[in-house]
Amino acid sequence: QVQLVESGGGLVQAGGSLRLSCAASGRTFSVYAVGWFRQAPGKERTFVAIINGNGYSTFYEDSAKGRFTISRDNAKNTVYLQMDSLKPEDTAVYYCAAGSAYPRERIDSYSYWGQGTQVTVSS
Repeated sequence: QVQLVESGGGLVQAGGSLRLSCAASGRTFSVYAVGWFRQAPGKERTFVAIINGNGYSTFYEDSAKGRFTISRDNAKNTVYLQMDSLKPEDTAVYYCAAGSAYPRERIDSYSYWGQGTQVTVSS
């Protein structure tokens, strides 16, 4: 059993930055790939980024490339999502998830989910 808790969301102006954190329980955190997803009101939850267990491999959906950076510190049981050059269309609840994570973009590829953190980008 793994528990995940997101933090770091908030209100930011377009062009600004936020750093989200995903803190995990468990002694075997490094075995899990961790993905970030987001969900805007009335829309489906969609894939944003993923990092593998040892942190050596990452992948981003197209709109996040060049703006977002996913990283992890397994000694702290934490995964981060650094978000720069934020746009109003990035507004959503952001979730982290852990699991086997393949296919990486599907929500049912992940066994454990956090409660989400709200990101709001104003124009």
